[in-house]
This record gives sequence, structure tokens and C-alpha cells, in this order.
Amino acid sequence: MAFDFKKEYREFYLPKNQPEMVEVPRAQYIAVRGKGDPNEAGGAYQQAIGILYAVAYTLKMSYRTNYRIEGFFDYVVPPLEGFWYQEGIGELDSADKSAFRWISVIRLPDFVRQPHFDWAVRTASQKKKLDCRCAERLTVEEGLCVQMMHLGPFDEEPASIARMDAYLEAQGYTKDLTDRRLHHEIYLSDARRVPPERWKTVIRYPIRKA
Repeated sequence: MAFDFKKEYREFYLPKNQPEMVEVPRAQYIAVRGKGDPNEAGGAYQQAIGILYAVAYTLKMSYRTNYRIEGFFDYVVPPLEGFWYQEGIGELDSADKSAFRWISVIRLPDFVRQPHFDWAVRTASQKKKLDCRCAERLTVEEGLCVQMMHLGPFDEEPASIARMDAYLEAQGYTKDLTDRRLHHEIYLSDARRVPPERWKTVIRYPIRKA
């Protein structure tokens, strides 16, 4: 049976719809950086997603090629995730999506090393006729965070974040958003097939003692 990150690491991918604190370990990702409104049709964000999945599936299906990765095991490609920020603003201002800066990511198994990643970028670019050179291998260690499952449209996330903020205050903690510790979201629903009121999004951000 293929390894499934969501099932094996339920505490990070399937939290409850109420705030909780969690220590998030180091993880590596395929990453594409960009800026602008993620809802723009055919925009930079949509193009980034195409690149991420092209590289992700090239690595997953590598066992069907002549390329061999030591330690490889079959796995389910993890869900799309994103780190979000705005220049000079601690909090995200969802009213100005054009100012969003983002790092879109898909998690990688630990057996993927830089030579394997470079091979996947070259192979995906050739086979998909898509320039994937902007993709990078990124390692992130989030540390202590607060998270919860948000149910519903993205534009309703501020209500969930307010619940998280209130929970932190009651526990004696506060946000710790910096240029290295960012607002993080994990997208568990296919927006093309699931109505917005049923979307599931993990919201997570770094914290510290107040």
C-alpha cells in the first residue's frame, strides 16, 4: 500500500476544527515562489501549481523509468500547501490579494536528495514542455505553531484565525510571524469538485510565549 502522508502524520494534516498547539518537525518540499492574487485566471499562482505537480509526479513515477532513487518507496503525492506573507505587514490583509507573496509547496519524501530533484526538474520540463526551473527544493522547520481545520471558503478564514488568536491569548502565547516563520495553509479539498462551503483547509502559524 502506498505511503500516505495525511494518514501517517494525521496530527499535522487532519487536525480538529478547533485550535491546538503543535510542534512541527523539519520537512522538505518542492517549492515555487511568487506574488500576486492567487485567484487570477492563468496567473503566476496557477502556473506555479502546474509546475509543482509536474515535478511531484515525475518523482513519484520515477520507478517506472530507468532512473533509480535509493530508498524509494511508493507514496501518495501529498496535498498542495502554501506559505503566505505580505511585505511589511505582520498580518495577512485578505482584502489586498494583489499584495500577497507566496511560496507554494508540495511535500517530498525524505529519500529525495538534490540530484534526484534536479533530475525531476529536467525530466518534467522535457516531458511536459513546461519550464520547471523555478522549482526549488526547500527545507522548513516550523517549530511551535497553532493550527486548526478551517471549514468553508478561503474568504471566511479570518473568523477561524480570530478563534486561534483568542485561544493563544488564553494560553499565554502570541503569534511569531517573521520573514522566516510564515502563515501556512494546507489544502485538503479539490476546489474544482467540492463546493466552497465544504472546503477543508489546515491553517497554521508560528507562535511563542507572550
